Amino acid sequence: MKRISLLLMFMCSLITAQNNTHKIAFVADIHLLDIYADYENFEGLPVSGQPKKAKIRTMNAQLHSTRLFNENYFVLQAVLDDIAQRGIKLVAFPGDYTDDGQPLNIEGLAKILKKYEQKYGISFFITTGNHDPVAPYSTAGGKRDFLGEKGQEQAIFSAISFLPAEEQKSILKEPKLEKAGYKFILNSLSDFGFFPKQEYNYWETPFSSYHYQDYSFKKAEKEATLVHRTYPINDSLEIPDASYLVEPVKGLWLLAIDGNSYIPRKNGGFGSASIGYNQTIDHKKHLFDWIKKVAQNAKKLNKKLIAFSHYPAVDFNEDASPQLEDFLGKNKWQLERVPEERIAKTLAEAGVKLHFAGHMHINDTGKRDYGNGHFLVNIQTPSLAAYIPGYKILKLDKNTAEVETIAITEVPRFDELFPLYKMEHDHLEKSGKKPWNIDILNSKNYHDFTEYHLENLVDLRFLPNDWDPEFKTYLSELSAKELYTTITKNHQIETKFSAWTGKDMILDFYKIRNADKLAFRDIPAERLADYKKIIEAEKEHPLSRSQNKNTQKLSQFLGIFDKFLNGLPANHFSIDLETGEVFSINSKQ
Repeated sequence: MKRISLLLMFMCSLITAQNNTHKIAFVADIHLLDIYADYENFEGLPVSGQPKKAKIRTMNAQLHSTRLFNENYFVLQAVLDDIAQRGIKLVAFPGDYTDDGQPLNIEGLAKILKKYEQKYGISFFITTGNHDPVAPYSTAGGKRDFLGEKGQEQAIFSAISFLPAEEQKSILKEPKLEKAGYKFILNSLSDFGFFPKQEYNYWETPFSSYHYQDYSFKKAEKEATLVHRTYPINDSLEIPDASYLVEPVKGLWLLAIDGNSYIPRKNGGFGSASIGYNQTIDHKKHLFDWIKKVAQNAKKLNKKLIAFSHYPAVDFNEDASPQLEDFLGKNKWQLERVPEERIAKTLAEAGVKLHFAGHMHINDTGKRDYGNGHFLVNIQTPSLAAYIPGYKILKLDKNTAEVETIAITEVPRFDELFPLYKMEHDHLEKSGKKPWNIDILNSKNYHDFTEYHLENLVDLRFLPNDWDPEFKTYLSELSAKELYTTITKNHQIETKFSAWTGKDMILDFYKIRNADKLAFRDIPAERLADYKKIIEAEKEHPLSRSQNKNTQKLSQFLGIFDKFLNGLPANHFSIDLETGEVFSINSKQ
């Protein structure tokens, strides 16, 4: 009997432990384009083995953008298959699940999510991004760079009256390419957190009048309509706030923060929400008051609170943003998106400890500690549409959070559209236009594809737009040894270096910025060791006092690179929820 009692006690404790453990997957910046959606006036292009024709953007458009457009259709489903195989039942999307909130893409997303919900019992929870919605109300939309017949560009818009008369004849019209507003998006995705469900233990918004103790689904349903979820932005206009709190399983609170804020322009329309919290904190004061109340209630009711928003809450540049501004200049590197210090301080002092974000398409961990138990760990979730593609898994135990980054390498059908891109490349060559580097079509898997994408993006956009041309040329042409001797002034060195140039270093700089230490798999170990030797040499022989502009910039560049190499663990790590300490779980971080 004693043995049976002990066994029962063990089983009960095991069940309790399992009940206190939660797993949530975070999938960010999908930028879904439903490439096999039906268009009214555009048939699309035939794809081998597929019954429907594809409606895709050009490769040229992809290689000038920080995100891919077309392959995301395949990647999302591959990632959801992976999540389902792991048995994870809770999935959060921190915004930009479409590329501009177009109805045809919102409907395509809803169809995919509903399939996984029904087949695997997965519950999805979505918050807004600056691409969905682009504005609080529906506006005209479309793109000039769909891939048309024979590889040429085809413009398709939801409306054409606002376009120049000489262009209107060649433009196709597709109403469902408009940029949908809150009403369409929230109603179309109503099953994925934006509205209460019977099975949720609890659900509220910043405007709810009820409390946890007197909660009922009927009350939540009544107050969930958009007419009850608006805030004034001036004397004559109110717009929705899609934020919500949900308890999908007992003891776990997911705080979905609508970080979008829209400022009316004098000439009509709204400014972009892409600046994120820096704008929102001043224009949605009700939101931060509510976040504080939620955190207080979570502590009082012993709930595990996880916040997620589209926008970062901590500097995502390893605190090198001031140096980046000195190095590249203002209005570069999307530095306007770096959150001000007051953001993290406000959230931490409110009681939020863990915050997942997207927006920047990077893998990163940032932390702020203000003492007295007020700390915030901000976890940047990689995009599925950029290098290195991946998602995060959060495992919550009593006082510990474990975060694992799942990098995506193999994606079925990722190369399905390659023949269409080849047609585009041939057209550019025949028309005398400079084509993009066709080597990207040699990609062996999706990881390779995103790596090629970043390489092209650096050459076609980042270096021409952001870098001082003289310094770019100077650094690109230096060998490893020349870099070292420039710093040490010792041309008789015996230190050995592997074969690379500053051009390789620049590309690796961007890889590490995007993927953190996940990028180390794509950089030779010898080269990484060389970078560290060169950075240490500059610390011993600082170039900052040099009178030469290029060597001054080299000093700035190496200082930033050093920070990128030595940030907090971002691949697989744990967080002590009492102290905020972050610990690497494997030695490669």
